[in-house]
Amino acid sequence: MANMITSKEATLISDLLTLEEIACKKANYYAKNFLSPETAEFFNTIKEKHLKRFNALYGML
Repeated sequence: MANMITSKEATLISDLLTLEEIACKKANYYAKNFLSPETAEFFNTIKEKHLKRFNALYGML
């Protein structure tokens, strides 16, 4: 039972999941729509960081 989270914590994690998902989608959009390979790679890196945070948060639920 030490791993139980409160309903408030679950709500906060859910809100953070939503924000990370939005950030990941935006970064993915920018990565696909920039002509510069360097800029696309930059946004792919950002997308991966948001995805890692999303997965870590999801694992808490």
